[in-house]
Amino acid sequence: MTILSSNTIQEINNIKSRYPEGREKSALIPALHLAQAEQGWLPVQAMNEVAELLKIQPIEVYEVATFYTMFHIKKVGKYVIEVCRTGPCCNVGAEELIQYMEEKLKIKVGETTEDGLITLKTVECLAACGTGPVLQIGPDYIYQEQITKEKFDQLVEDLKIKGR
Repeated sequence: MTILSSNTIQEINNIKSRYPEGREKSALIPALHLAQAEQGWLPVQAMNEVAELLKIQPIEVYEVATFYTMFHIKKVGKYVIEVCRTGPCCNVGAEELIQYMEEKLKIKVGETTEDGLITLKTVECLAACGTGPVLQIGPDYIYQEQITKEKFDQLVEDLKIKGR
């Protein structure tokens, strides 16, 4: 039994066909994006199917899926808030802001709110070093810069309204 839809399988096969024989592995990242878009995250069964479609070992898929923070290997909320935790953002308050976010959402980094709406993650540089602290909100990856506690509070309220 497959977990991926026939449409997603067909899209992965179409992407795979763009690469020469023996180089199908090059389609791995786009294939993972498709699987995650369909499932909302990457369950092991979906990763195994991607491996089978690309004719690679499942461990090769797991390595990529666990390396990149854009892939979610456990179920996440409707919105994923990813906060930059690198030096420039920390210099302007990111660590304190992350602590505030945990308190406000009543979760720790890596967890999802009880209502399933928001998952909080930290990530490496989001390339907005001059306007930190910065975060992005998936699944659309909307950037928010110069985040304050007040801006975060409004963001959460907006997500609650949008998420209904």
